[in-house]
Amino acid sequence: MPRINTPVSIEAAAAKPLLEAVKKQMGSVPNLFRVVANSPAALEGYLGLNNALSKGSLDARTRERIAIAVAEINGCGYCLSAHTFIGKNVAKLDDAEITANRSGASNDLKANAAVRFAAEVVNARGHVSDADIAAVKAAGFDDAQVVEIVLHVALNTLTNYVNEVAKTEIDFPVVAPRSAA
Repeated sequence: MPRINTPVSIEAAAAKPLLEAVKKQMGSVPNLFRVVANSPAALEGYLGLNNALSKGSLDARTRERIAIAVAEINGCGYCLSAHTFIGKNVAKLDDAEITANRSGASNDLKANAAVRFAAEVVNARGHVSDADIAAVKAAGFDDAQVVEIVLHVALNTLTNYVNEVAKTEIDFPVVAPRSAA
């Protein structure tokens, strides 16, 4: 049962204009956005970072791979469900790739380095080694992309934490984490 109010409609939310923009872009307003909309400032901040990172140099497939890995490591059922759905239906990731992502890897050689690095950022809470940096750079990621990977980890960790604190009702086909963090 949710522990933080999930406005039942856009009209009932404090951040109505922001949620209307989400609906226009996505076609619906997933519960995550409704929960975060309890604080218009929080929703504005989340949307701002999310929109800025979508203009970065990491492709959508790699961003979804990272989101799936981070959600699995953090034990967030909401985000794992949402990003598995988006991964399959928008980024066109197959089941084998999603399984690899959930294990902190990828079947794509270059993406594997990004996902492994992202998983290490989560597991080490940012305290990665020189070898971790060297490995992701050796796979072809430049400094800007390394920063973007770290920020995608942070953005996804933010939503993982919000959803776990709130116990947000999952409004995607449910995918349960293998084990909570």
